[in-house]
This record gives sequence, structure tokens and C-alpha cells, in this order.
Amino acid sequence: MVKSLVTGLCLAVFAAVIIGLSNLLGLDLEHVALLGAALGGALGLVPHRPSWGKVVGFLAGFLLAWLGFALRAALLPDSSGGRAVAAFVVVALIAVVAALSRGRLPLWSGLVGAASIVGAYESLYTNAPSQFLTESPAAATTVLLAVGLGFLATNLLAAQTNPSAEPVTARVEGRPAKRANGSDRNTNLDDLVTGAAK
Repeated sequence: MVKSLVTGLCLAVFAAVIIGLSNLLGLDLEHVALLGAALGGALGLVPHRPSWGKVVGFLAGFLLAWLGFALRAALLPDSSGGRAVAAFVVVALIAVVAALSRGRLPLWSGLVGAASIVGAYESLYTNAPSQFLTESPAAATTVLLAVGLGFLATNLLAAQTNPSAEPVTARVEGRPAKRANGSDRNTNLDDLVTGAAK
């Protein structure tokens, strides 16, 4: 309970810092501060082995969703059908990337990456689809900065609040990771979702 409270308060401070940086540096971060801090915090809090996999999965989902906007702007009609095709393609490609990585890039992190760019850019795109090349890079960089700060907040805090945590050894081909005490018990969210946790 205390850890959740401290983590949440740390993320709240970082969200405020993001808005402060926005005003100080003249960046347009205010509308993505909470979105970025929350998604970055979630990315940092959910355990995954290897730890770099969730970051690479996030970036893959982010890039694929950004390319989905490019597809909509270049080829698809600005209609419900066009949006449906783009959404299908993006989510399907994220699933393919996760499957091809054999679990190293988790599906959930790719979906979080897609949600971050969609949350930051969808309304701007809807207002001016023809401005994709000029507006999407700004939206992408601002939300990535906000996500990065949220991720940093949870990782710095985790390192400070849990220095004596038992190390988890590497996975052995399809089996849950063993803790240092030899126990097979593992509460990794990925294992719970895939059914690998016993």
C-alpha cells in the first residue's frame, strides 16, 4: 500500500514537472502530461524479462501506430472504414511483432506504445489530416518525452524502494523463472496473462 502511494505521488510530481518544463521551454507538453506520465509509469511498473523487451515493444507499437496515421493520410479515406482498416493493420502488426519475438517483446507494451501516439495525436490528425508531416513529429516527440519521464520516475523509485528484492534468474525455454530461493512461484503479469504461471 505504501509503495503504491509513494509511486503514485512520484508520478504526480513528474506530471507536474512535465507541465513546468512545457511552460519553461515553450514546448506543447501540457495536453499529454498526464497521458505520458501514466503510460510511462505503467511501462515501468509491469515486470518483464528481459527488461529491455518492454521498452523495445513499446517503441515498436508506437512506430507502427505512427505509420498507421501515415497510411490513413496517404491511402485511406477519412471515414469509419478507413479508420477501421488502419486500426486492424496496426494491432495485427503489433501482434505479429510480439509473436515473432517469442515473448521478448510483450504484446501489452506494443499496445501501450500505440495508445500513447494515438492519445497524443488523434485529435490533431482529425482536425487536419493533410498536416500529418508537420504535426505528427511534434506530437510524437512530446508524448515520448512525457512517457520517458514517467518511465524514469517508476524505475528510479523501484531501485530505491526495493534494493533487497530477490533476483530472478533467466527463463529456461517456456518455463517460469526461478527465484533465488529455488521457488518456481512467479507473479509476472505476462505469465498470468499467458497462463504460464502455476
